[in-house]
Amino acid sequence: MNDTNIPSPTTNAILDRLTEEWDALTPEAQKAARYVLENPQDVGVSTVREIAEAANVKPNTVVRMARQAGFEGYEDFRAPFREAIRRGAVPLEDRARWLQDIAKTGDLGGLYADMVGAAIRNIEETFAGISAQALKDAAEAIWSSRQVFTLGVGVNNSNARNFTYLASTGMVQFHAIPRPGSTPVDDLAWADHRDVLIAITCRPYRREVVEAVRIAREQGMTVIGISDSPASPIIRAAQHRFCVAADTPQFFPSSVSTIALLETLLSFVISVASDEIVQRVETFHRRRHQLGIYEEDPE
Repeated sequence: MNDTNIPSPTTNAILDRLTEEWDALTPEAQKAARYVLENPQDVGVSTVREIAEAANVKPNTVVRMARQAGFEGYEDFRAPFREAIRRGAVPLEDRARWLQDIAKTGDLGGLYADMVGAAIRNIEETFAGISAQALKDAAEAIWSSRQVFTLGVGVNNSNARNFTYLASTGMVQFHAIPRPGSTPVDDLAWADHRDVLIAITCRPYRREVVEAVRIAREQGMTVIGISDSPASPIIRAAQHRFCVAADTPQFFPSSVSTIALLETLLSFVISVASDEIVQRVETFHRRRHQLGIYEEDPE
């Protein structure tokens, strides 16, 4: 029997509503409700006909049960359960059924399912191979450094700049490279053992990134490598190594896991930093509000 608890306030509220409305349901609708209460994961990955067959009732009975719970129909009823799946609140096998269900929705359903499935797998595979201790060690190297250079070219240039922008809300001396009109090795010309280089590249590996990592090591820098294989030249050369999954059904590499890793790494930096970092972030955002950068909600 499937777990009866999906850890989501929305789905739990629906299940509670079914329990409260139990006496008002017809005997057939109670059969449908009993199946939902005992197998809530199935709702997000099953059509109305599949739920009806499993509960041994007619599809119209499932629809009436959904309306009794306060929804217009079954699709509205199962929407919160599908959202719980998207948040990863159900087992992998049920998530796979959800993806198969998406594939049946139309001409682009298969592509949609493939892209969503690849994104989920990439994140899961990436973090399955990374320990909290490895992230903590890299974060401490960043926090204790004089300067941090984040290097990405091509699609990873925007990933590097996004990381640098977020870090700069509370910390200084973060640089996204290459700078406009420059080259990575020029940007690292005066870096030394007090500095950190975060280098990002996936197959086919960019020559300028590989060369920058080599130069960084010669100059005594600490290198954090982010790539798609333990055999990557920048992973082999780095002191802190993070492999990301970047598979995709399309021709372009996926940045989903890279972005997730960088966001997690930054959160670890903030966690190991001194208390002043929180005050700096608060000051930064308070200043932005004072300068009228944001469109404030009317009171």
